[in-house]
Amino acid sequence: MSQRASPERKRRDWWKAAFIGVAAVALVGGVAWALLGSSFLVVRTVRTTGSQVPRATVLDAAAIKLGTPLARIDTSAIARRVERITQVQSARVTLSWPDSVVIWTRRRAAIFTVRAGQRYAAVDSYGVVLRTAASRPAGLIMLLPAAGQTGWTGADQRLRRDPSVLAAGAVVRGMPAWLRGRITTVQADGPANVILILRGGVHVSWGSPGHGPAKAKEMAILLRTNARYYDVSDPATAVTGNAGDTGSGSG
Repeated sequence: MSQRASPERKRRDWWKAAFIGVAAVALVGGVAWALLGSSFLVVRTVRTTGSQVPRATVLDAAAIKLGTPLARIDTSAIARRVERITQVQSARVTLSWPDSVVIWTRRRAAIFTVRAGQRYAAVDSYGVVLRTAASRPAGLIMLLPAAGQTGWTGADQRLRRDPSVLAAGAVVRGMPAWLRGRITTVQADGPANVILILRGGVHVSWGSPGHGPAKAKEMAILLRTNARYYDVSDPATAVTGNAGDTGSGSG
């Protein structure tokens, strides 16, 4: 009797497996249709958040077409397009199911000003020119070229590729606010030779961007000496002296 039942059981198992297979295919097809072909999970709104970069500018760069299935949205490509906006330092794009795209941006902040011909340019710490003006912008650090250079001709193209400018930006970017607030001028003599000029004409040979916290800690101590020159390019052997010294003095 068990031998007669065995073929019947096999047929039942085959139909069960076939049913499960068809159901799985139907489920996958339904999910694919819902994600890619239906009008339910599509972009209906695009939200912008983070910085105050004009919404219209962000949306124009993002180029997201309403009605596009969310599953087809390439968030990385959209972020790259938004980051081409001059004012945007970085962007992040996420999907907010069932029908929204969210674009977060971080706006570039002007730190330096440079003389570019007859005008002044406001520049961020990565060498990106944000705007120009006929007069020097208030509250920005004057960035001087290396000794022997006359100016920043063609600043838009040169600054963001100049290793000295990038080093100067990294130095200021990583500096504590109490020390940054004392700086009036930075001279970018080279990637490893950044010179700071503080209020009152005090000169600081900072060197490279490396060991920033240790250098700032040394400066907090050395400034009590009221010297005119400090060399913290090697924080382990920081020295003080008169402006123009090359490392002689006490410290």
